[in-house]
Amino acid sequence: MNIHEYQAKELLSRYGVAVPPDRVVSTADEARAAAEQLLADGATLLVVKSQIHAGGRGKGTFKSGFQGGVKLCKTANDAAEKAAAMLGQVLVTKQTGPDGRLVSKVLIAAAPQIKKEFYLAVLLDRAASKPVIMASTEGGVDIEEVAEQTPDKIFKVHVDPAVGLYPHQARSLAVALGLKGDLIASAAKLIVGVYRTWLESDAAMLEINPLCVIAGQDGKDTLSAVDAKMSLDDNALYRHPDILAMRDLAEESPLEVEASKFALNYIKLDGAIACLVNGAGLAMGTMDIIKHYGGEPANFLDVGGGASVEQVTAAFKIIMKDPNVKAILVNIFGGIMDCNIIATGIVAAVNETGLKLPLVVRLEGNNVLAGKQTLADSGLPIISATTMADAAQKVVKAIAA
Repeated sequence: MNIHEYQAKELLSRYGVAVPPDRVVSTADEARAAAEQLLADGATLLVVKSQIHAGGRGKGTFKSGFQGGVKLCKTANDAAEKAAAMLGQVLVTKQTGPDGRLVSKVLIAAAPQIKKEFYLAVLLDRAASKPVIMASTEGGVDIEEVAEQTPDKIFKVHVDPAVGLYPHQARSLAVALGLKGDLIASAAKLIVGVYRTWLESDAAMLEINPLCVIAGQDGKDTLSAVDAKMSLDDNALYRHPDILAMRDLAEESPLEVEASKFALNYIKLDGAIACLVNGAGLAMGTMDIIKHYGGEPANFLDVGGGASVEQVTAAFKIIMKDPNVKAILVNIFGGIMDCNIIATGIVAAVNETGLKLPLVVRLEGNNVLAGKQTLADSGLPIISATTMADAAQKVVKAIAA
């Protein structure tokens, strides 16, 4: 689950990570009031930031023609005008795709005097089976570009999950970033706070870009998380009802939201062949083989290892709500899954929805003979397949016909 920038900053602040003073608003009048308060509290420059689950906001373009989802302002009136230009409009960035995202909230924040920008992130290194903290002197730049062009500027520290982050590891990252004097201790404290936020929130990824050295009100340099991006592990959200409450369904695909109600793993794609598969690995393989034979998958849909008839029926209904779907491929390998349950679900779903699209079914494994008999006895025009390759070729041929 992804959350907005302002929500990620709220979590960071709980663990002592410094963030600029800000207010999240949903109207131009609220933006003016928030800006007036921040200016009264000592801010000399403000930033208005569109809140969507996508990066590249500053370089994005609204479909209204307004340029940029991040704007600097000096007055409350200017902040209100910029907010009005963003709210209720669709912002298109390199990460949203051409459809863009509707902006329903903006963040009004104090814009500090930035002296230096860094990159900091915590995520799981699956190859090492450990958390890894990544830092770079190239803040404000996409980390993918840094990794490709100047990989020597990315510093990594792996954390032993059994003992946690050592203070000397945090200090070593601060030194690698070129910080000196009191900033080393400040950075080490901040890094520990960021790591604790990631760990105790059960996050999948927490990215601070940029992490900035800013001029403090007392004249001393200090560190601040000027931007933040955070995604949470869905499987752990039951432990964090406060974080789950931050979920913004408007930022998610309606079909993906519907699938989550039935514990289905669904991701919409742009193709015409819908896939219904049990197991993430098999789902990936199914999409690959569809591509291999010239088709385009319309979705990733994993019903899991123990799906019920109700879940299979729900999966078909979700698939059919996608207007791009021209055919359906069901590919089931029954290890834990009973193939006859899938077959019963398929028959129920086709009868209930009145499916008219070509349907190719490949069943293999646990109770497969009963499953195939259920399909045969249904009298439905189901195209049977014996292997993945056979199924993929038949579904591609069915669309062509």
